[in-house]
Amino acid sequence: MMSPMTAEPQREMLSLDSHLIGVHIDEAAGVADLQAAAGRVDELVRLLHGSGTRVERVMRLVSDLNTRIFARLWSLVAPAELVANSCLLAMGSEGRGEQILRTDQDNALLLRDGFAFGGSAAPAGAAGTDLLRDLRDLPDLPAVAARFNAALVQLGWPPCPGDIMLTNPLWRQPLASFRETMRDWIYGADPEGPMHLAIFFDAAAKAGDATLLTEARDHLDRILSGSDSFLARFAAAADQFQEPGNWLSRLVGKRDEQPLDLKKLGTFPIVHGVRALSLKYGVRAPGTVDRLAALAAAGRLDEALARELGDALHLLIGIRLTHQLKQRERGQPVGNEVRPSDLSTLEREPLHDALAIVKRFRLFLRQHFRFDTL
Repeated sequence: MMSPMTAEPQREMLSLDSHLIGVHIDEAAGVADLQAAAGRVDELVRLLHGSGTRVERVMRLVSDLNTRIFARLWSLVAPAELVANSCLLAMGSEGRGEQILRTDQDNALLLRDGFAFGGSAAPAGAAGTDLLRDLRDLPDLPAVAARFNAALVQLGWPPCPGDIMLTNPLWRQPLASFRETMRDWIYGADPEGPMHLAIFFDAAAKAGDATLLTEARDHLDRILSGSDSFLARFAAAADQFQEPGNWLSRLVGKRDEQPLDLKKLGTFPIVHGVRALSLKYGVRAPGTVDRLAALAAAGRLDEALARELGDALHLLIGIRLTHQLKQRERGQPVGNEVRPSDLSTLEREPLHDALAIVKRFRLFLRQHFRFDTL
């Protein structure tokens, strides 16, 4: 175990290393350079987590570095006129700043109304990468989207199974048409509308004109006004995954091989419940913990419960990261399920308490949004 005398200098060294990674990202001449930097981010995560660095600090560092990767990649694949007249968005856990290991892509592009892009010239800096050379002669905006999403795959972000990517025209629209899309998500008949809205609500601007995202959020606030029934149905998703029988007692047993899904039972109810409250009360903070603080400050959520939910979220993310890193070391696909028998005593008891807090929060949501009337 690392002694206190050596832990702090090592953490300072790792922080310095994150600065150097950022420099390499900003100076990358092509996708190959960014791929090398992304690999160093993974190594940094492993070292930081192994040294006992708090998971929230790891998330902040990774979020900052990933933002720089997105911005640099976009500048490599998109002509300057497109960058200036659009806003590149990362959504889901990446948008909230809560993704540590790269899972899948959730990205979108808002275009300035009236802007028409159809050039086929290769962007500056693209030379020297096989991926971009192969796609260089493809015309128009779909080609740029294809370059971007294909490059992200090369950098370690797998394609989104739900096709939430720039290559999908639904997620690549001028602002005016996207406003109508959001209205349809709320008032239309598309059963995936609430899910799409949840994904978009977590959007963060990664490159381009961030005012386009602000204008989209302004419009969302206007069309949501008075939509209590929709918000209740939206919030009810936080209560969709039921705890298996005797799940609390299973955390005490050391031989239980039946896995617990930390996302379904833990992080998702927190993230989505807080997302629903933020939608209702106009909170625009990007991350779940910041949203909790804003809701508590506005008197919309008990301060003690807000603190406990933030602590529970960080604990759940930390335990999941520990086990996902072990899965990677064994060459296994990373997932959200953990067997109680694989948990240490120092993990099992806090996890028990964290899931109890989640259960209490779900009860609060049922009462606050009146799920019984749905």
